[in-house]
Amino acid sequence: MWEEGSENTSKNGGKRRQVWQSVSNLKRHSDGKQQGSLLRILEAAFMCPVGSGWPLLLLCGLLPGAAAGGSGRPLPHRTLLDSEGKYWLSWGPRGGRLAFRLEVRTAGYVGFGFSPTGTMAAADIVVGGVLRGRPYLQDYFTNANRELKKDVQQDYHLEYAMENSTHTIIEFTRELHTCDINDKSITESTVRVIWAYHHEDVGEAGPKYHESSRGTKSLRLLNPEKTNVLSTAVPYFDLVNQDVPIPNKGTTYWCQMFKIPMLQEKHHVVKVKPVIQRGHESLVHHILLYQCSSNFSDSVLDHGHECYHPNMPDAFLTCETVIFAWAIGGEGFSYPPHVGLSLGTPLDPHYVLLEVHYDNPTYKEGLLDNSGLRLFHTTDIRKYDAGVIEAGLWVSLFHTIPPGLPDFRSEGHCTLECLEEALEVEKPSGIHVFAVLLHAHLAGRGIRLRHFRKGEEMRLLAYDDDFDFNFQEFQYLKEERTILPGDHLITECRYNTKDRARMTWGGLSTRNEMCLSYLLYYPRINLTRCASIPDIMEQLQFIGVKEIYRPVTTWPFIIKSPKQYKNLSFMDAMNKFKWTKKEGLAFNKIVLSLPVNVRCSKTDNAEWSIQGMTALPPDIERPYKVEPLTCGASSTSLRGNVSLELLLGFMVLGGTLSTASL
Repeated sequence: MWEEGSENTSKNGGKRRQVWQSVSNLKRHSDGKQQGSLLRILEAAFMCPVGSGWPLLLLCGLLPGAAAGGSGRPLPHRTLLDSEGKYWLSWGPRGGRLAFRLEVRTAGYVGFGFSPTGTMAAADIVVGGVLRGRPYLQDYFTNANRELKKDVQQDYHLEYAMENSTHTIIEFTRELHTCDINDKSITESTVRVIWAYHHEDVGEAGPKYHESSRGTKSLRLLNPEKTNVLSTAVPYFDLVNQDVPIPNKGTTYWCQMFKIPMLQEKHHVVKVKPVIQRGHESLVHHILLYQCSSNFSDSVLDHGHECYHPNMPDAFLTCETVIFAWAIGGEGFSYPPHVGLSLGTPLDPHYVLLEVHYDNPTYKEGLLDNSGLRLFHTTDIRKYDAGVIEAGLWVSLFHTIPPGLPDFRSEGHCTLECLEEALEVEKPSGIHVFAVLLHAHLAGRGIRLRHFRKGEEMRLLAYDDDFDFNFQEFQYLKEERTILPGDHLITECRYNTKDRARMTWGGLSTRNEMCLSYLLYYPRINLTRCASIPDIMEQLQFIGVKEIYRPVTTWPFIIKSPKQYKNLSFMDAMNKFKWTKKEGLAFNKIVLSLPVNVRCSKTDNAEWSIQGMTALPPDIERPYKVEPLTCGASSTSLRGNVSLELLLGFMVLGGTLSTASL
């Protein structure tokens, strides 16, 4: 945080006016005599010897009582990238470009970049700092062998640089799409940023190796800004774990059921934010909150349990609809000013399940955690109740993904038949979607939510072409989207199973898969699930299955013929089949065209009449045709210097702020 300067700002006001007047004069008459005069004014105004090197103006502002924390233009998003509090990133839009500010505890260089995998391979990197009073910023890239090379096309534009005895701050901008083959385009998808720093600046041989001062973090850089600010008087309640013992293993998923506090009247939840135990910022990786069935006694609240464990309480299995998601690096979620999550009425959640993913890569022992979520609520009821619809593939073993494939696609349909029936009864004028959570598991690589109306495809509702299972949060839509009766939604998921030797099945475990979209919308209607699952018998016909034992008395059911599969479960038969890349692609094509079983559910698992019926998927273009990216304005080379006016502007801002501990 930056604190206001302790100086009397009016005291230096006259001197600053002299500076700006001198800047104006200098722009009209740029000769050496007037430049020298301006230097003397700067020295007097800021009590700092400037000398003849203009870049030293940046360092001048770093003396106590005269340091700026940046260009003075606020950036709406801010997150800590490392676990020690040494590397902060701020970002946000600025004039059609994206602006970044790096605040790092080092007096050497600062590195930042974008990587397809979170490693140094094939990365887009920028390195900057302040060396002997001169700011520098250079655009680099790496090849597949992680070799660092300076980019011929310099697409990062320095806007501010400072250094003091403890910190370096660099502020720069770049276009979203530079059309440089060595740069990564910035889209609404997840971005894996990489970071590094060193105690020495960049020399003639380039940046020195950063050793362990490096890392990666998944972020969504194009989230819309959230402008509504809560009053400090808004009440809240916490759903937090109590002394959960974290096993000394890399990954733990912990589930705990909670009962929503008894409320005497209707309330609206207007914001949800994470409550992370101090010191556990890197331990708590993500949190999901599910709505559960209302038909329980409070005995289900007694004990938490590892999620997806064979001995997990049956009650946990009824908690299927995600109503909130947070991931490390994410922010709290605020509902739009006209919408709130209703609590306190018979239709509202009574029980919820908190799922926390703990990441303990160093296998620390003896950890106890008390993290969770904080829900802010009010009796100042907003115009609309928010609802959540789960759309996509019904979670089932009938969702099948062969092994060894770099690119397999699954589709889940929220069919026009389901939306026609439910919306015609509940809201013929349609519902309005304002945020979406796209959800898959560890094999997931990309998810798109496609939207069709009367056979015509509309703009994507949401997408993430670089999905990261460990970074999941609701995406705010830039503008609300209306869903009408008869619309059709397709959740399209892309998977990579190259490292798997056996089939991947739909299921709850992280090694199983899902293909889901959670739509936050208003006004709330009685529709909680709009999903589908492809016919399993036609999938089995692909591998040569002819007949199963009927009636079905065991699960998974047993195959009767042909001989090579006789008395095997359908899961064992699918695993026995010799999958090749060619066979996998042929199977994928068939699965996408199969009839689907429609799931169309109400609250507490009641069903609309369309539930269980068979529907044909629409005839659509596959794969989805991505719109071409538009390049930004022409890039210019950075020459290691910044314009005189810009430097002076930073200097004047420097006199109004003081440096606080980062």
